[in-house]
Amino acid sequence: MGNRLEGKVAIVTGGGSGIGEAISKKFAKERAKVVVAGFPEDPVEDVVKGIQQEGGTATAFTGDLSVLANAQRCVDLAVKEYGKLDILINNAGTFPETNMLSDYTEEAFDYLLKNNVRTVFCMSKAALPELQKTKGNIVTAGSESGVLGIAKNAPYGGTKGFNHAFTKGLAAEQAQTGVRCNIVAPGPIDTGWTHKETGPMDEKMEKMVTQGTLMGRRGTPEEVANVYLFLASDEASYVTGAVWPVDGGTLIAKGPAGKQAAESMKQQPEQDLNLEHSKDSHTSVRSQDK
Repeated sequence: MGNRLEGKVAIVTGGGSGIGEAISKKFAKERAKVVVAGFPEDPVEDVVKGIQQEGGTATAFTGDLSVLANAQRCVDLAVKEYGKLDILINNAGTFPETNMLSDYTEEAFDYLLKNNVRTVFCMSKAALPELQKTKGNIVTAGSESGVLGIAKNAPYGGTKGFNHAFTKGLAAEQAQTGVRCNIVAPGPIDTGWTHKETGPMDEKMEKMVTQGTLMGRRGTPEEVANVYLFLASDEASYVTGAVWPVDGGTLIAKGPAGKQAAESMKQQPEQDLNLEHSKDSHTSVRSQDK
């Protein structure tokens, strides 16, 4: 274990799978006390158990965090269990559909707004009073699609673009309270979202997203969690209102650059975290009655 977050208390939304699982386990290895939050059907209890088995400290919260009362309950749990709140990780989100806008369903759009936008609003609003006490920080999940926009993903990119602007505005207003606010903007990551078998991408889109990176591969959840760790730690004390791409060079790639990447670039690094749910895909439009 490291100690970069020793004494810190963090909430990680969407913490049961994919990037969220990696963030939860990375923070726990760095000695944060972690509230792993997600839907009741998410494997948050599994993640908490895995953290505890490796000597870390974590507890689970389940509920629909797009409901302000549930967001407040999540924050209250962190304070009740651990005495304070230092870090909010707004990682939760959904990727329900890929379609031309003419065919994009209203149900999927509403679900995007609920889980990618409203959850960020509710959790940030609920957490800020506690974060102001600790001079803490918020790190929110953006996306390279929130910068570039992506064909057949216009609504998804739109929600991430909101998160970018929302977080910059929050950083500007919260500087007077001592709270930092930043964005992590992943590109194609090796989760259920970017595989045709477990997410909404078809074979053509799956190939395009990796060829569109300079490194010719998907990133790993742990590589993204490493950047969350830096931004959430005191090492990033002079960083606020920033959008940090973790995209293998997608934002500056021109054409299918990944085909030309060196073989060493295409190899994922060895991983340190024991991730069990990185390929779990929670992308389907679910019932709103939670």
